[in-house]
Amino acid sequence: MELQPQQSGRTLVLSPAGRIDHTHADAFKLALDPHLRDCTKDGVALVIDFSGVNYISSIGLRALMVAIKQVKAQGGRMVLAALQPLVLEVFTISRFDMLFEIFPDRDAALAAVGGAS
Repeated sequence: MELQPQQSGRTLVLSPAGRIDHTHADAFKLALDPHLRDCTKDGVALVIDFSGVNYISSIGLRALMVAIKQVKAQGGRMVLAALQPLVLEVFTISRFDMLFEIFPDRDAALAAVGGAS
């Protein structure tokens, strides 16, 4: 899965697209992993722009849970932005909205983590 990384100051924006389900979750995790290493207290912040994601399953949520645990253990910051209504509903039902900082759009997320828009 291509994440289309874009640097914005000390913030890296990743933009997955399509479905993060049983078929695509491993590719999502593999694409995300290299960026997690740099997401530390003194490294880059990550914004994951979900505007192009129209579905996420439990295995996709698991990949995100593993990622946020790693980022928090490293003292880094990873936030989510622009969740589509169905994806936001999945996050709310699964209570993942309590695990992640979620912003309505990319600009709000960048402002929160100190990245330029």
